[in-house]
Amino acid sequence: MNNKFEDLKVWKNSFDLTINIYKHLKECRDYGFKDQIQRAAVSILSNIAEGLERNHAKEIIQFLYIAKGSCGEVRAQLHIAKALGYISPEKADVYIDNSALISSQLYNLIQYRLNGKKSNT
Repeated sequence: MNNKFEDLKVWKNSFDLTINIYKHLKECRDYGFKDQIQRAAVSILSNIAEGLERNHAKEIIQFLYIAKGSCGEVRAQLHIAKALGYISPEKADVYIDNSALISSQLYNLIQYRLNGKKSNT
């Protein structure tokens, strides 16, 4: 497995989701909500990066679990953004699907780290 986090599909997908959230909510005036979802999105890719820069398997897995938790938080907030009209239903559904994919990729990466099963996420 490659140890460079920037090469991982899950990190690239997290980066793309974060950039899309920032761009889409650029004009949002609900600053509390905007700050929360942006911080949660940044947390996903930051924890992937921080975890993979660690030397101990337990630490790596711990940070990947934190990233997965942040991914769930983002997905929940995307449902709120959709319901409040901050993001169109079509865009929100795409972002929700992307966050579900990232969560699945993180699960697979965690399983790989725990069990040594092949993963290219």
